[in-house]
Amino acid sequence: MEIFVASCKESAIFGMQQFLKSFAHVPEDKLEWSPTSSSKSALQIAAHTALTAGHFAEMIRERRLPAGEEIPDFIANRDAAERNLIDRAEIATLLQKNTDAVILAMDSVTPEILDIKLNSSLGWFLPMKLLMTLPGTHALGHAAQIDYLQTCWGDLNIYFS
Repeated sequence: MEIFVASCKESAIFGMQQFLKSFAHVPEDKLEWSPTSSSKSALQIAAHTALTAGHFAEMIRERRLPAGEEIPDFIANRDAAERNLIDRAEIATLLQKNTDAVILAMDSVTPEILDIKLNSSLGWFLPMKLLMTLPGTHALGHAAQIDYLQTCWGDLNIYFS
């Protein structure tokens, strides 16, 4: 169990670091650029990534997902928070803070907790083991989105190293 938890912590930290490397290379004049009107900008992706890390920490810590009647308010609050988070430095600080919260939440996981499945109230369950892998993979996935946006405006450098 300790090896699994340590691996999840390392993944969360690595994902955050890789995301921040890519995000740091977005020029100021491209922060709000998107390839289409329905696509997210680098700033929107970053706000989502930073806030979602906090949601992951809360889900791990509380051993529950937003469920049932909570879901519409959860989504509305998440969307509003993402729209209001528009400062690059604030986003980077929040991602670091929320990743630290993920690490602390993982410290509270026992072997019994590791085996639970969280009820979504939507007909499916999320194993705690899968939830604990999500902070790192989520951040890495969004780092790749930032990398793609950079290629769209002609920046073909790789910032994942």
